[in-house]
Amino acid sequence: MGSTPLEAAKAGDEVAFAALVQPYRRELHVHCYRITGSLDDADDVLQEVLLAAWNGLPGFGGRSSVRTWLYRIATTRSLNAVRDRRRRPHIQPAPPFDPPMPTDTFDVPHLQPYPDALLSELDPAARAIALESIELAFVTALQHLPPRQAAALVLCDVLDFPIPETADMLGTSSTAVKGLLQRARAATPMPEPVATSADRDPVVRRFADAFARDDVDAMVALLTDESWLAMPPAMHRYVGRTAVGSFLRASAAGRPGGSYVLARTQAGRRPAFVCYLQGRARGLLVIEPDTSGEKIASLVRFLDDGLHRAVGMPDHLA
Repeated sequence: MGSTPLEAAKAGDEVAFAALVQPYRRELHVHCYRITGSLDDADDVLQEVLLAAWNGLPGFGGRSSVRTWLYRIATTRSLNAVRDRRRRPHIQPAPPFDPPMPTDTFDVPHLQPYPDALLSELDPAARAIALESIELAFVTALQHLPPRQAAALVLCDVLDFPIPETADMLGTSSTAVKGLLQRARAATPMPEPVATSADRDPVVRRFADAFARDDVDAMVALLTDESWLAMPPAMHRYVGRTAVGSFLRASAAGRPGGSYVLARTQAGRRPAFVCYLQGRARGLLVIEPDTSGEKIASLVRFLDDGLHRAVGMPDHLA
C-alpha cells in the first residue's frame, strides 16, 4: 500500500509537501496580510510559514488538522513580524515638491491594499470570507488593535475557529481569548458587505478623470466636507476639503514630469488606479466614495512603486 501525501511529506518528499500545502497557500497569505496590514510583509511571512512547516512536519502529531496547524504557524509568524516592524525606525519618503503642512498623522504607514484579483485562487466560500475581510477600512482598524487582539478577532470572527483552537494557536487559555475578543469586538466592528453596484462608479470615474487632468477645482467639488487624503508610507494626513485641495494644488503645480495617466484596477475592495507618470508606474490611488455614491470620502495614494505588479499591471505603459 502506498503512503498518504501527509506520510510522504513527513518522510521528506518535497513534491508531496507542495501538494499538501497548496490548497492553503492563498488563504494563509490573506491571513498574514490581515494581521500585518502589509502585502510585502505577508509575502515574507508566508515564505517563513512554509519553511517552518517543512522543517516541523516530521514532528506533526496529527492532533489537529493540517490546516489548523498551518494557521497556528502563520499566526505566530505574523505576530512576530508585527513585533519586529515596531522595533525598526520608519523612514518617510521626501516629496519632490513643497507640500502644505499636514493636518493630522496617518499612523499606519506600513498599510498596503490587497489586490482583489488574487482571491480568484480561493474556492467560492473562502473567497467570500476573504473579500469582506480584506476591506481596507477593516484592515486599517485591525492595525490599531494590540496584535494579539487582532489575531483573536480574525481567527474567531472571520475564520470561525472555535475559541479552544484559537487559544491553542495563541498559546494561551480560552478565558484569555474571550477577554481578547471582548476588547477587540468593542473597538472594531466587523466589516459590512461592500456595495459593488455601478451606481457608485460615475463619481469615481469623474474624480479619476479630474485627477489625470490635474483639475483641482473639479476634484475638490467632488469631495465631502470630511474627506481626507493619506499617502503611506508617509505619515501625513490631510483632513477636510480645504486641506486636501491645498495638497492637490501643490502636487499639480510642483510635480516634475507632467500629469498622471491612470489604469483602473481593484484593491482592498475599492476602486483603484495605477498611476503612470511619463509612462512609468508610480504607485496606486485608492478612491473611497461616500455612502451616497455622489461624493468622495477618502483618497489613499500608496507611494510604493512596486504595488502595480501585485495588481497585474505593467511597469511601463506603451
